[in-house]
This record gives sequence, C-alpha cells and structure tokens, in this order.
Amino acid sequence: MNITYMEGLDEIDKTILKHLQQNAKISTKELASILNLTISPVYERIKRLESLNYIKQYVAILNKVLLKQPITVLCQVSMRYHNEDHIDKFEEEIKKLDEVQECYHMAGKVDFFLKINIGSIDEYHEFIRYKLSKLDNIAMFNSSFVLKDIKHTHAFKL
Repeated sequence: MNITYMEGLDEIDKTILKHLQQNAKISTKELASILNLTISPVYERIKRLESLNYIKQYVAILNKVLLKQPITVLCQVSMRYHNEDHIDKFEEEIKKLDEVQECYHMAGKVDFFLKINIGSIDEYHEFIRYKLSKLDNIAMFNSSFVLKDIKHTHAFKL
C-alpha cells in the first residue's frame, strides 16, 4: 500500500497548518474562531500535527539587516572523495559552523550547497580563509552573492 504524505489530513488540518505557517503565534482561540470550532478540538489537532511531525518546530524569522548580517552568500562545495566516511565527516563539521544557515547534499555537479549570512565581504573572507577552507576533503568551492531578495518564504502549498 502506498502512503501519501498528506494522508489523514483533512481541510481543517490544512487550514490550521496554513495559518500557523503565516503566524506561528496565532492562538488556539483565534484558530478556533476562524474554523468555527471550540478551542479543545483545535488544540488536540495541533498536538496531533506536532506528534505526526507535520509541524517540526516554531521559530521567529529574524531581520538580517537589523542583525548586521545583510549579505547572503550561496556557496557550492565539491568534494575530492565521495565515500561515506568523508561525506559524514564534512556534514558533521559544517553543522558546527554558525555562519552556515542551511546545507544541502546535492546530486549533480556540486556536492553541497550552503546558505550563509554574514556582515561584510571581509567577514566572508575570514570565514572562507579560517573556517571553510580548513575542512578536509574540499576540492573546490564557488561563492555567489545575493544582490536582492525577490521571494523568501518558508510556507508550503497545501
């Protein structure tokens, strides 16, 4: 039997998820009002969605400019060796670098794709020189700098 990802989600669940994606601080009371339900069943649905891992976590999305990290760098990394031990070691080391916000293991010409937010080109130079280039097994990396954020969302189409 094939299991679909949204199996067991009804329109009420989807509506709850849509609203939580827009505003994770929305109260159960507000959701209940929108759904024309009482608070208790809405609360239970949210807890069920959390336990089923549809809701992984709640976060605040911070303003990178106000935090003085306005530069977004997309860095492609290629590895010398592609065996499991080398890949695992790189993944563990990259998790330790606070500058790296996102890291994806890729198929294709590059092995990893990193998203980095930083305060200046000089800071990025320091990051490359003293942190990223010190990791074992990197054959080469290529950095691209974001000129303008056009669309930035964490919301999924439901």
